[in-house]
Amino acid sequence: MTPDPPGPCRPAVLRMGWEDVAFVHWPVPPRSVAGFLPAGVRPDVFDGVTYIGLVAFRITRTAPGVGVPLPYLGTFCETNVRLYGVDDEGRRSVVFLSMDAERLLPVLVAQAGLRLPYVWSSMGLTREGDVLRYRTRRRTGTATSRLALRVGEPIAEPSPLEHFLTARWGLHVDTYGRTLFLPGRHPRWPLHRAQLLTLQDDLVAATGLPAPQGPPLVHYSPGVRAEFGLPRQVRPPG
Repeated sequence: MTPDPPGPCRPAVLRMGWEDVAFVHWPVPPRSVAGFLPAGVRPDVFDGVTYIGLVAFRITRTAPGVGVPLPYLGTFCETNVRLYGVDDEGRRSVVFLSMDAERLLPVLVAQAGLRLPYVWSSMGLTREGDVLRYRTRRRTGTATSRLALRVGEPIAEPSPLEHFLTARWGLHVDTYGRTLFLPGRHPRWPLHRAQLLTLQDDLVAATGLPAPQGPPLVHYSPGVRAEFGLPRQVRPPG
């Protein structure tokens, strides 16, 4: 059995849905990515390795904590490149290295507010039966990503590794020279096995990460509804 998700964020400052989520992961040595993490955060490891993630999905019905979902601006495609970290208080997290999104205003707000690494991009997500296709093209520069997968059988109980890769209830971010932890909460992911059909990606390399080696682990989820609480500062190391 995987651990239960944390309780509700009090107060919840942001709510959103994550739908049609494609998870693509490669194992890497922790030392190869440690320098990409904020101060006070180290690579989180499973059986001695950590992972680079390329995750593509659709955000839906974004809303402030007690408000109604935003029309148009609150629904958009996103593709992120991410690592997995843990701080000295044991808070396990996602660390985003890039976050491509197709709505300009949310990009500007996230860049200015928390210094999240959002990039305004042209994006698309289509589905034909059990095949999903994700497309990203940055509006500045030449980086693109094209990903297609076939959704397989549901996973009745995620393995410890699958839980490690997907059940992340918070994120760490370097915000104006301070490392913050933003707590998050969502139900357990309903995961499916997935077959990678095509992958042509420049986004991982654009972060400066080492080139992933070997075939990736691939999963799909129809999605969850998530909420985030107020950020908390991480004590600096030493």
